[in-house]
Amino acid sequence: METLGSYHWYNVSMIRQITSVSTKGQFVIPSEMRTSLGIKPGTRIAVTQEGSRIVLEPVSEELVDKTRGLFSGKTSLSQELKRERRRKDKW
Repeated sequence: METLGSYHWYNVSMIRQITSVSTKGQFVIPSEMRTSLGIKPGTRIAVTQEGSRIVLEPVSEELVDKTRGLFSGKTSLSQELKRERRRKDKW
């Protein structure tokens, strides 16, 4: 990162390639991108929706650590639905 006055400049490289989605919802990550990111057969990929963008990240120990506990302590949707049905059944 370089600083110029009050601005910060980041040296970021972006590669964009176009791929097609199959009828099963599958697509191919271009070979060059898989190689540069160390994605091999069996690599798990985290898929995140950010507004109208889809972000794919290879699952690494760092990503697991970053997201660990993100939803802890919150009731799951299925648990909430079961609880609501039980309440309705009592009345």
